[in-house]
Amino acid sequence: MADENKKADKEALKAQKKAEKEALKAKKERIKQSKPKKSEQGNLFVRMGRAIAKFFKDFKGTCKKVIWPDRKTVLKNTLIVFVTVVIVGAGIWIVDFGLSRGIRGVQNAIAESVSAQDEQESAQDSENEEPENESGSANGETGQSGEGVTE
Repeated sequence: MADENKKADKEALKAQKKAEKEALKAKKERIKQSKPKKSEQGNLFVRMGRAIAKFFKDFKGTCKKVIWPDRKTVLKNTLIVFVTVVIVGAGIWIVDFGLSRGIRGVQNAIAESVSAQDEQESAQDSENEEPENESGSANGETGQSGEGVTE
């Protein structure tokens, strides 16, 4: 009796596996039949045209699902955006104004230090040149050059 039960279980298992294989085969056949053949698909332009038409059909369906805001909500959101843009713009203007003033101040300070340095150098140069002029001429006259003197 145990042998008969084992044989029956084996046969049932074989039948179950066979049924699963047949179901899988039938499923593959249905998938294969549901796919259009290459000749039915058409060339590239036909497929592209169908894809574009499908896209716009889906797009139209999606637009119907959109919940559009009412007038009051649109005006409120527009005002919020406008105020935010003005505030951010003012902040950027303030930062830009401060930085440009700072850079201009630095440029002026550099220009003043360069001009002061030039004045000091020219003053030192003029001090160095005066002793040479006071040495006098061969005539014995001081402070005048020998030109224009009549004897």
